[in-house]
Amino acid sequence: MLHTALFLLLASLPPASAGVHAATETAKVQVSTAAIRELVLADRRVRGIHLTCWGAGSPKLRRELIKKISNSVINTVVIALKETDGKVYIPGVEKAHKFGSYQAAITDPAAMLKDFKDAGIYTVARIVVFKDKVIPKARPDMAVRTPSGDLWRSRNGATWVDPYSKEVWDYNLDLAVLAAKLGFDEIQFDYIRYPSEGNTSLCRYSKPHNKQTATRNLKDFLDYSRKRLAPYKVKISADVFGLTTSVKDDMGIGQDIATLAAGADYVYPMMYPSHYNPGEYNLKNPNASPFKVINRGLKDAMGKLGNDFARIRPYLQDFSLGWHYGPSEVRAQIMAARLNHLESWVLWNAANKYTWAALTPQSYRAFVDPEYK
Repeated sequence: MLHTALFLLLASLPPASAGVHAATETAKVQVSTAAIRELVLADRRVRGIHLTCWGAGSPKLRRELIKKISNSVINTVVIALKETDGKVYIPGVEKAHKFGSYQAAITDPAAMLKDFKDAGIYTVARIVVFKDKVIPKARPDMAVRTPSGDLWRSRNGATWVDPYSKEVWDYNLDLAVLAAKLGFDEIQFDYIRYPSEGNTSLCRYSKPHNKQTATRNLKDFLDYSRKRLAPYKVKISADVFGLTTSVKDDMGIGQDIATLAAGADYVYPMMYPSHYNPGEYNLKNPNASPFKVINRGLKDAMGKLGNDFARIRPYLQDFSLGWHYGPSEVRAQIMAARLNHLESWVLWNAANKYTWAALTPQSYRAFVDPEYK
């Protein structure tokens, strides 16, 4: 019954020429959904899955994934080239070899990309930027430190590099440039933020740090990235916390979604319902209400971003954490995205185990887009 009602609602979405307006509770501003829809339809429609370096780098696993993708609506893969442990998974970045951060997971990135491109798949290189367990040990001067000069650590012992450090920027962008040269279509920066899990009052950076400098610095990083990547005609995107679509501040991590959207081609809010606290959006258990979480979060984002809302590509949950996620839950999130005029999204599963039953063309036509071909 729920899916039938949502299907009817989605089928009645206004066309781009209609003068429909929507207001959100957060921003209380009027935005033209007709203009947003027109921008969305003029751009690439990304229906993606995230892949670990091991899943994408293994020829055998890659062939299996491409076979599954070919029988689905998926047309995009986001591949981890650098993770939160600081490891760099493709060869060729000089400083990664020097610092000991290279790990041979994708030993032949050119062959990997050829396989995906031969299958007509859009490729995104995901690079974790400021969370890093390797560089702070090799180069403490590039790390977030404490007032005493020691490495600052989160509650679980994780270290971070200094987001204000130009040398940190260039280290990560050396990898981004290599990815662009190899032929990736898009560079996606993750952990483009400041530490949050621990006593952040003890964090010391190389430059004065407050809300204003933090937010501006992340935008400056994106601007600098665009300059370094300009020769390669590659798209640039940024991952942000899911709640950045709704909150009025930077969440203490420098992530203002409007500022980042102005500096990137696309912004990917990580809107996993399991990551929202009980009571968020007045939901007792957000994890059990995937449609409502995505719907409310995106409505808030529209009010914040205006036409830049068309740059949003939400990360959606395809894993079970405290609540079983199957085809219905996955579809509900995708349906909520399209109800809010978006056609692009990426699913996350840390084990590369996706709910393919929700991603068949037949399922997509029945529940999401009756005109899908």
